[in-house]
Amino acid sequence: MVLVATRNPLNIGAAARAMSNFGFPRLRLVTPFEPAFREARSAVGASKLLANAEVYANVAEAVADCTLVVGTTAVRHRDLHHPLRRLEVGARLLRKHLASSRVALLFGSEKRGLSNEDLSHCHWLVRIPTSEENISMNLGQAVAVCLYEVVRDAKAATRQEKQKAATAGEVERITKVLLEALHSSGYLDRRPVNDSEDRIRRLVRRLDLAAEDTDAWLGMLRQIVWKLRTEKIQGS
Repeated sequence: MVLVATRNPLNIGAAARAMSNFGFPRLRLVTPFEPAFREARSAVGASKLLANAEVYANVAEAVADCTLVVGTTAVRHRDLHHPLRRLEVGARLLRKHLASSRVALLFGSEKRGLSNEDLSHCHWLVRIPTSEENISMNLGQAVAVCLYEVVRDAKAATRQEKQKAATAGEVERITKVLLEALHSSGYLDRRPVNDSEDRIRRLVRRLDLAAEDTDAWLGMLRQIVWKLRTEKIQGS
């Protein structure tokens, strides 16, 4: 995280707190306006991170060891010369690069944002989709939103990887029991379609069932089939 020409020590502290919240330990500052930022009371729980913040004379030095440099902007009426991505898209790209190399995410001063010279060090830019009536965010809030999006995307991907999908055999067993229930209830008799079973089969597959849920689905459907059979016997 690189903060360029930040004027308010409280904003630096708030940014440090957000970094600590989401697990980003390295803070770099380029010519901060107030040298007393290391004692910012807004850095609750992030005093160590703030104490270890590195100060640089210019952006070039601050990002020299990074393979990807991304700037943030509210756009306004600026004439941009970089690819501009929405935060949710940029966060995925940032996460991919973070897995193998060092990345710098730049935020400009509260008053003017990043200068054209600052932006010249960036590979591309990212923006937070805010309301047109008030597009500028507080620096600490902007840092928190950006870091949350990066972490949120990573956690979502991790959950997807950990969730084991049901096998074709398990899905087919569920499909057969469901078809049995539909036949027993008369649902398919009232809707005679030549490829009804194929349609049901495709429908079940579009559910993308997890392996851990297959027993529950089979149990529920089998109970329904048993109940339908019992009622049919009692009524005959």
